[in-house]
Amino acid sequence: MLQEESDLSLIIAQIVQKLKGSNLYSQLERQAWTCLQRPEIRLESLKEDIKEFFKISGWEKKLQNAVYSELNVYPLPSHPSAPPEHLKEPLVYMRKAQGSWEKRILKSLNSMCTELSIPLARKRPVGEQKELLNKWNEMGTDEPDLSLFRPVYAPKDFLEVLINLRNPNYENGDSLSFRTNLGLIQVPLKVKDIPELKECFIELGLSTGQLGIDDSTQVPPELFENEHVRIGQKVLAQQDSAAAQQYIRQGSPTALRAELWALILNISSQPEDILYYEQLKTNVIQHDLLVDSLIYKDVKLTASNDDYYFVFEDYLYQVLLCFSRDTSVLGHFAYNSASPPKSYIRGKLGLEEYAVFYPPNGVIPFHGFSMYVAPLCFLYHEPYKLYQIFREMYVRFFFRLHSISSHPSGIVSLCLLFETLLQTYLPQLFYHLREIGAQPLRISFKWMVRAFSGYLATDQLLLLWDRILGYNSLEILAVLAAAVFAFRAVNLMEVTSLAAAEAVLADLSTLKVMPLLQIFLFATVT
Repeated sequence: MLQEESDLSLIIAQIVQKLKGSNLYSQLERQAWTCLQRPEIRLESLKEDIKEFFKISGWEKKLQNAVYSELNVYPLPSHPSAPPEHLKEPLVYMRKAQGSWEKRILKSLNSMCTELSIPLARKRPVGEQKELLNKWNEMGTDEPDLSLFRPVYAPKDFLEVLINLRNPNYENGDSLSFRTNLGLIQVPLKVKDIPELKECFIELGLSTGQLGIDDSTQVPPELFENEHVRIGQKVLAQQDSAAAQQYIRQGSPTALRAELWALILNISSQPEDILYYEQLKTNVIQHDLLVDSLIYKDVKLTASNDDYYFVFEDYLYQVLLCFSRDTSVLGHFAYNSASPPKSYIRGKLGLEEYAVFYPPNGVIPFHGFSMYVAPLCFLYHEPYKLYQIFREMYVRFFFRLHSISSHPSGIVSLCLLFETLLQTYLPQLFYHLREIGAQPLRISFKWMVRAFSGYLATDQLLLLWDRILGYNSLEILAVLAAAVFAFRAVNLMEVTSLAAAEAVLADLSTLKVMPLLQIFLFATVT
C-alpha cells in the first residue's frame, strides 16, 4: 500500500514538472489571474471558486487531457535510485545492442559523408535560400541528383541485428524449453498468448460493433454505423481525450477521424504552434543538412512510387525536413532506448562543449521512414497540423519500430509475439515454411517496421491505426501479421521456396483488416 502511494506521488511529481514547462501552464496561470478580477470570486473560498471557474470555462478539461496524454506517453516510474539509463531500457544487453547498432548507423553516415565530400551541414547561400522558399510548395518538381546517395540502412539490415540478439545469461544455461524456440528471435521476453490478447483487445470481439465490418454495404447503417457516428460527435463535443481513446477502439468514422486523433494526441493547434512550425521552416530554408538528401531519396524511392501517396510528395518533404530540425523531439530519448547522435565542430572532436546533436532532432531517417507520414496526409491538409500529428505519433509509437528494446510495443517484442503466435497456433505452417528456408519473420518484418504503411489499402490502414491509438499499443501489428499468414495458410502450405512464399504475400492491398483480426483472435484459434 505504501509502495503504491509512493509510486503515485512520483507519477504526480513527474507530470507536474513536465506540465510546468508547457504552454498550457502559462495559459492556466493567466486565466487564474483573470479569474481573480471577477466579482463572484471570494477570498474565503478562493481555491474552490477558481476550480469552479476552470471547470465552467473548459480549462479543467484541457488540463485533464494534458495529464492523460502524459500518462499515455511516459513510462511508469522506476525505483527512485534507479539510474536514468534504466528508464530508457532496463536490460543491459539490449542497451549494448542498441549502442552497437547506433555506431554502425553513424559509420555508414560518416563514410557517405567522406566518399561524397559533403559536409553534414552548411548554410545555404542567399540565392539558394530564395529559390527554396519560392518552390516550398512544389518541391516534388525538383529533381536533384541523388544517384550517389544511399539509405543509411533498410529494414532487412535491422532484422539481421535482431536475429543475432542474445541474452548472455542464457548462452551457457540449460533452458531447454527456451532453446527449442524455432523462430529467428532468440531472446527471452514475455509476450501475450491468445487468451491474454483476447482480454486486451476485448472490444474487437464478435459481439461488439466494429467499423471495418459493421459498416459494410450488407449491414444496414441504422444497426450500428449511425449510432456510432452520433456517439463520436458527442465525444468530440465533450473534448475528452480518454473518452475518445476508448471510442476509437471500435474504429473511427471517416468524417470524424482527423479530429478524434488530434483529441487523443492532445493537439489543438494554437497560434504559437503555427509560429513554431514557421520557425522550423526558416531553419530548413537557411541550412542544408546531409540528411535532407536522405529524406529526398527515401520519398523518391517509396511514397513517390506508391499509387496512394505519390500526390502528397510536397507535403512529405515539408514535414520531414521540418521534423529533422525539431529539437523538441529530443525529449523522447528520455524513454527511448536509443540515444541521439552527436557531431563535433571541426577540430574539436571529443570535446563535449563543442558537441551538437545531429540531426537536430536526433533521428536519422532510414529506407521507408517517409511512409510513417504518408497516410496522415489523407487526414490533415494544413502542413503545420499534419506536422504536429506526425511528430506526436512518432514520439509515442513509431520510434519503437526502429530501436532495440524490451518494451512490449518494441520491435523485438513484436517479432517474438508474431513468431510465438504462429508456432503455437499454426505449427504445421510455421514448420513447413522454416523447412523450406522461408522463415515467416523475414516476410512480415517489413510490414511491422512500417506499421503496414504502403502495404494495406489506405482505408484499411487508417482502421488499423485507429486501434493503435485506441489501445495505446503496437502489439496489434504482430497480431495482424500472424492473421495474414493464417488467412493465406492453404496457399503457403503449397510453396517450396522463400520467393514463392513472398509471391503469395506480395499484395495485401485487398485485405480487410478487421475481419482478419476478429477471425484470428476470436473465431478460429482456441
